[in-house]
Amino acid sequence: MRWFFPTFLGGPAALGLFVLRLVAGSAMMLHGWPKIQHATNWMGQGAAVPGLLQALAAVAEFGGGLCWILGLFTPLASFLVLCTMATATVMVHLPQGHPFVAHAPGGPSLEPALSYLAIAVALLLIGPGRLSLDALLFGRRQQADSPHINA
Repeated sequence: MRWFFPTFLGGPAALGLFVLRLVAGSAMMLHGWPKIQHATNWMGQGAAVPGLLQALAAVAEFGGGLCWILGLFTPLASFLVLCTMATATVMVHLPQGHPFVAHAPGGPSLEPALSYLAIAVALLLIGPGRLSLDALLFGRRQQADSPHINA
């Protein structure tokens, strides 16, 4: 249960987590926005991925990014982004032989999916920090449950 109610780090760590959430969340929303526009067919006609899964990925990217920015439901958002990026890596990038870093600007690569996956893992394990709505909404309960919270 501790994974979904992490300690809300304060001080410089809170500021660092806020910047990470703001930048990664904004970028994730920008990746998800065009997909939300055509949620069930953003991969195009004849895609191997069913429309429902395409819609779930679109919601995970756009909604997950919004949740990261706000620091709201961060563990759930991070889990959904993690699953989406792991699926993209395994079902799209690896089978097509994409390199870790693109050979040419704008070329396909594993880098974006694995970077977002790593950010999702970090936020899932560390939490959103004290500069978040999660800390505002759930922090008091945590303080009552555990008197030994890091400052």
